[in-house]
Amino acid sequence: MNLEEIKKILPHRDAMLLIDEAELSDGVAYGKKTITGDEWFLQGHFPDNPVVPGVILCEILGQSACVLLSEGNAGTTPFFTGLEKVRFKNSVRPGDVIETQCKLIKNKGVFYWAEGKGFVNGKLCVSAEFSFALIKET
Repeated sequence: MNLEEIKKILPHRDAMLLIDEAELSDGVAYGKKTITGDEWFLQGHFPDNPVVPGVILCEILGQSACVLLSEGNAGTTPFFTGLEKVRFKNSVRPGDVIETQCKLIKNKGVFYWAEGKGFVNGKLCVSAEFSFALIKET
């Protein structure tokens, strides 16, 4: 999926749309985000040694996972409901391309649980288990 196709699935837009590409294969969502160095979250984290904040890495994983729900969920907005077992292994910096792999592990009604990992050049940078709810738009 290119950026325009992703925008049809996710409600996020400029400044908070944090995946550039996505692909579905055998129940796994693969995403990519190129960190250019111009992102708003790098302006103060840390100006002389920019590192992507952990919360942003978690959001990238969450957006990648939501691509798994692209069919049959029009008119809903995904909201994080929990983060567990979050681990940061390596920094993500300007010029890096973070590649994600996410899969759903269960769901109950509007609630979904997923696990995801983010890699730069094959090195694990972040891993997490997380949950979210798909809430109907009002």
